[in-house]
Amino acid sequence: MEGATVTMREALERAMGRDPDGDMVQRLQEGGLAIASEDSMSKAIHDVYCGITADHTHPNEKDRDQARALIAALQQAPS
Repeated sequence: MEGATVTMREALERAMGRDPDGDMVQRLQEGGLAIASEDSMSKAIHDVYCGITADHTHPNEKDRDQARALIAALQQAPS
């Protein structure tokens, strides 16, 4: 299945070596965790920081740059 697209949940389940479990993401969220991709982080940054006054309706390259930087920082943070 080289090149096949998987959902964020599927990728997480594979990384954790777990069988598919539709409630896993919900349980993680209830525990205060968030699962983010560049796309979901870019949208969140756009929604929070650009908001209703934005001169653009979708995340732009600046939002994506900020998302990549935030994800990289989170990946470096000690757990």
